[in-house]
Order: sequence, then C-alpha cells, then structure tokens
Amino acid sequence: MSAHHLPGDPPVPLILRRSARARRISLRVSSLDGRVTLTLPKNLPEREALDFAAEKEDWIRGHLSRQPEAVTVCIGTVLPVAGRALRVAQGETRGVRIVGDALLVGGARPAKSLERYLKELARDHLAAASDDYAAKLGRSFSRLTLRDTRSRWGSCSSDGALMYSWRLILAPPEVLRYVAAHEVAHLQEMNHSTAFWSLVHKLFGDYTAPRDWLRKNGSHLHRYIFAD
Repeated sequence: MSAHHLPGDPPVPLILRRSARARRISLRVSSLDGRVTLTLPKNLPEREALDFAAEKEDWIRGHLSRQPEAVTVCIGTVLPVAGRALRVAQGETRGVRIVGDALLVGGARPAKSLERYLKELARDHLAAASDDYAAKLGRSFSRLTLRDTRSRWGSCSSDGALMYSWRLILAPPEVLRYVAAHEVAHLQEMNHSTAFWSLVHKLFGDYTAPRDWLRKNGSHLHRYIFAD
C-alpha cells in the first residue's frame, strides 16, 4: 500500500492498494472518514492508477464535499451523548460529570478526559445491552472490547468475543442497542441469513429505523476529534 496525492486546492490524499484478485482499477471513497482508495491489479503501473484518479477528480471531490465537517471538541462544543445534546463546559474539578445539559470537564487535557469518559460510558451501555440480549438468547460471550473502528460498528468472533465502536455512545440509545442485538445474534448465527435477521428481530424488535439511521448518519459519529 502506498500514499499519493491528487493535485489541486486542497490536494486529496490517495491510497494505492494492490490486489492479486483485481482485474481492473477500482475507486472507493470511504463514507466514514473520506479516505480515497484505489485498488489496482498486481502488475499495473502506479501512473495508470493516478491518471485514472485524475480523470475521476470531479467525482471524488463531489463525494468529499458531502462528508460531514470535522468538529474539534472543546469548551462550548455540543455533543450527542446517549440521546442527549450536552454542551461541554469548564468544570472546577478534574474529571467529567453531567449537570443538567452541561458536560463539565476539568484538568489540563479536557478533550482526552472527555474521550476516556465517553469510552467508559459506552462500555457500561454496551455491556448492559449485550448481557440483556445474551440472556434472552441463552448464550454467553467470552469478552467485550471497544475500539475506534471505521469499517464496522461491531463484530462477533467465532470464540464469542464481542467488539464494538465506542462511538456508538454518540448515537441514539436505540441504535446502540440494535448493534448490540446484531452482534449477540451472531453468537448463534455466524452469518447474515434469513435465520439471523429473524433472530435479531426476536431480540430487538423492528430494527429498520436504527439500521437506516446508521447507514445515513453513522459517518457523523466520526467527525468528532478529541485532541488537546
């Protein structure tokens, strides 16, 4: 994998990836983080891929213009937390606490403190939802981990390990619970068959609305940047 740029204002970073299975150049703009990836056959010269990207420049920039604008979290930022819009405010003591509609944060690195707090809150909510659905299913999971994944919201391994994106705490509660039901259902059905979706419905109920919300709005959860 190699990195290049599409010239212009601003220049667009390009990731070139080779694949032995590729028969032609393919182009993908990630809906989550806007990364532009060109996949090319093993022996195709890089120049041909870069020329292909140049031909598709208008299409690429059109997609990037529809990406959600990044938000650097700071005092005054409004964050969606478990279904509530909370404004980040300066706290008088270290740590993070919710008072009314304010998210009070103190200390020398407020953004990182907020990130840690949100991860802990996400773990609490996801563990509770996963425990609930696993009990309904009559099965158990081996462990639960959180990551800042960009390609998926959750996963379930063959040994029963659940993984979730901690950014689900920024989504409406029913969306978080839907993802938990989806992954717990994989403890029984390691596929996306009709039987699997029937099981998700049995555990969660009608999942149409939260699944559609993720498809339409999931990329917005990644626009928040926690950096001091």
